[in-house]
Order: sequence, then structure tokens, then C-alpha cells
Amino acid sequence: MDYDDYPDGVIIAGPDGIVEYVNERIRDMARAIGDEMIGMHLSEAVPFDDLNGNSWYDCSRPYDGLNIRKRVSEQGWWSPKGSEYLITASLVRDRPAGPVTRVVVSVRNARIRNQRDRERSDLVATVAHELRSPLTGIKGFTSTLLTKWDKFTEEQRRLMLETVDSDADRLSRLITELLDAARIDAGRLTLKRGPVKLDEVVRNVLTNMSGGATEPFGINIGDDLDLIWGDSDRMTQVVTNLVENAMRHGFGLREVVVKNTQHPDFRGGVSLEIHDHGPGIPEEMRQRVFSRFWRSGPGAGSGLGMYIVRGIVEQHGGSIDILDAEGGGAQIRVWFPINEPDSMTD
Repeated sequence: MDYDDYPDGVIIAGPDGIVEYVNERIRDMARAIGDEMIGMHLSEAVPFDDLNGNSWYDCSRPYDGLNIRKRVSEQGWWSPKGSEYLITASLVRDRPAGPVTRVVVSVRNARIRNQRDRERSDLVATVAHELRSPLTGIKGFTSTLLTKWDKFTEEQRRLMLETVDSDADRLSRLITELLDAARIDAGRLTLKRGPVKLDEVVRNVLTNMSGGATEPFGINIGDDLDLIWGDSDRMTQVVTNLVENAMRHGFGLREVVVKNTQHPDFRGGVSLEIHDHGPGIPEEMRQRVFSRFWRSGPGAGSGLGMYIVRGIVEQHGGSIDILDAEGGGAQIRVWFPINEPDSMTD
């Protein structure tokens, strides 16, 4: 087997512990010239130890120990220059419980794993902060009401309970968003597909949210729009989020456009364009908008909305882009393919 194309470093030693093969990646790691590692003992070719100075070879003992062992578990070890690497090994035997005839060692830099560990820690810290904020309000008001109920007027108690109810709604929305984000991360976001008229979805959302608009906005919906096959509830979630963003963070909604659009890579579909009155989004920031917990400006929410929007759109096989709107402001353009089931075209 040729290991030269492997992204990890590979060292193979025979039954006597002498190195018989090293791939190109391990040569780069060790800065070895030619075949100078061939013929080394495995303990010299893998000169890694733990933080206490114990070597990988002495601790793992690949040729000793239980004769049913098949591998050495992956762990972090440090090179003589202080860099951390992840090392694992396969123990090859010609027959069950027989002696080890070959040791295949895999070595890779731990930097990427450490970066992911930091990202997970940052994610946990961010989620904890987001959950704690509404919980603090709920706990504060309920505790005050329980201990000092008689000291407040009916109007004061009602106001405090309304605040608790609002914080509970906020907490519920955040948990829903976190669950959606987790499903998107894991590739488990499911759609209940059916025929959807995107113009009806848009009209319903705008009717429910028009009270939040401080200025009149334009609505341009094309005639004879194609029928889309998708999840109506998820599409409503997309439209609602985009309209809310324009109203709250885009200095107001300017225009909503829905029309049949031919995508260059697919057959027909329907596009939704949301235009706002804001300053626009710089081109270098447009991909960041779709990152988890990305926020900008006062009154920002959880920072999960656009991440979830893109996940839903892509799950439908569509696309989402941020452009400059004519006359200034940002234009969010979403495209959904028709996705008509094959059985409907027979």
C-alpha cells in the first residue's frame, strides 16, 4: 500500500522494530533527507514523549504486552521542539495472539484538533452566556415577587410578570435556534416537503409583521410564479428572519421582490429579494454574516438567525447571496429550486 498520498505521517517498522518505510509527510515533519530514517529503530524514529519526559515507545510498548492487542490508542505527545502531535499505531500479527510482525504508526499535528477544542469551548461559553441572560431576569423577578408580593401594587406585579413572560419567550426562541443550529451542524435538519407558493408565504409574513415597519415599503410579486416543493414552515422561518433583519438592522424594509428566476446551475426556480435602507454590508463581511453567533450593531439577537437561514436554504438545494441594492442598502437574495418530485412529471 502506498501511503505517500496520506495527509498524516506514516512510519512502518518490521518485527525487530527497524523502520522499513516512511511516507513523504513524515519526512516533511522530521525534515529528513532522502531515506535517512530507513533502518532506524522505531524508538528513534518516533522521538516523542509526554510532559513528564516518558517516551512514546516505552509507554506504548508496541511489541510487548497483551498478545491480543491490535492498536495503540491515539494520544497527544510532544516532539523534542515542543510541538504537540497525535500518535496512534496498528499492531499487525500474522496469526491471532501471535507476535507483532509489523507496527504502522500514524502521526499528525494536533494544532487542528486544539483549534476545534477551543472553538467548542468558545461555543459552550457563548451558549451559556446567551441562556444566562434571560434566566437571570426570570429568576430575579420571580424571587422578588415570591418574597415581597404584598409590597407591590397590582400594576407593578403585572408588569413584572409580563417581563418574566417575555424573557421566557426569548429563552424558548434561543433554545429552538440552538437546536436548529445543532441539526444543521450534524446534517440532520429534516424537511416536510410539499407544494409551496412562495408568494403566499411572503404575503402572510408581511401581513403579520407590517406593524413593525416604521416606513412604507414596496412589494413586487410576479405573476404565475412556479410552484416550489419544500417545507412551508421552514420557508416561513427564512422569510420571517430576513424581513426582521431588514426592519431591525437594515434601517427599515425598502422592497420585497418575488419572481421566477433561472439559476445558472439548475432548472427554474423562484427567488426572493429583500432590500433595506441600511448602509449595506461590506463585501469582505458578507460570508461572516452566515457564521454562528455573528452579530453587528445594537439590538442584535442570538447571532444564529442567518446561520440557520442559510442551512434551511441549502437543505432545499437553493442558494443565498448578499448584494448591493440599487440606490444603496443591502439586498439579500434567496433562490429556491422547484424540486418537483419525479413522480409528478410522469
